Amino acid sequence: MSQSPVRIAVLGASGRMGRAVIQAAAASSRARLGAALEREGCPEAGQDAGQMAGLAANGVKVLTQPAQAAADFDVLIDFTRPEATVALLPFCIEHGKAVVIGTTGFTEAQQAAVEEAARRIPVLKAGNFSIGVNLCLKLLEDAARVLAEDFDIEVVEAHHRHKVDAPSGTALMMGEAAARGAGRDLKDCAVYERYGHTGARERRTIGFSTVRGGDVVGDHTVMFLGEGERVEITHKASSRTIFAKGAVHAAGWLAGRPAGLYSMRDALGG
Repeated sequence: MSQSPVRIAVLGASGRMGRAVIQAAAASSRARLGAALEREGCPEAGQDAGQMAGLAANGVKVLTQPAQAAADFDVLIDFTRPEATVALLPFCIEHGKAVVIGTTGFTEAQQAAVEEAARRIPVLKAGNFSIGVNLCLKLLEDAARVLAEDFDIEVVEAHHRHKVDAPSGTALMMGEAAARGAGRDLKDCAVYERYGHTGARERRTIGFSTVRGGDVVGDHTVMFLGEGERVEITHKASSRTIFAKGAVHAAGWLAGRPAGLYSMRDALGG
């Protein structure tokens, strides 16, 4: 909705995703970096955000107090931790800032706080900002609609050793898409652990398997396993750039929208 470049703030600016978002904003005609935010005591505090991200200096200093940047941005992009996200929501509500959330691993209470904030400000929350992943979600829903009665559904995901939540937000989104297509509620049919004598697999369950190690950016496969054949839908990310570009696109789309809870599907037009 925004015509001129949207001014973004990056929470967790010195992190892997924070730097990627700063780089994506610098390459975008839809956005420009207005603020870079970090936690108290961060070693990068006071540095030039552009130089910190491996770019030319841009004059935006890394700050630890959001109030210092209140006049410098319109949309906050957050890929940090749920507790940091929730802690900053009151500030965003008070100052009328839109929020793009790529953080995953929210508890029910934290998710409720996000939904409450969305009644006051525009919030776009997604487990994955990749265009390819969002296409996979549509394919999964269609595949499950056709295959679910006769095929078992399993979700396998792999990420780098530093990821702290499991299954990944993307894996859960894929499970939810498959469950929708199958006419099920993921809360009732998800199986997150198998150990010991588990007995035969129940037909209507959707299983999740997690791999953590190395520097894997993100691999996701959903398997539909039938008698004599198997269908797999896979997405592999080789760079965080795709997520950062998607988040910047989402920020440009979200600026100026009315209060509400939006998804990446909304930002991609369907």
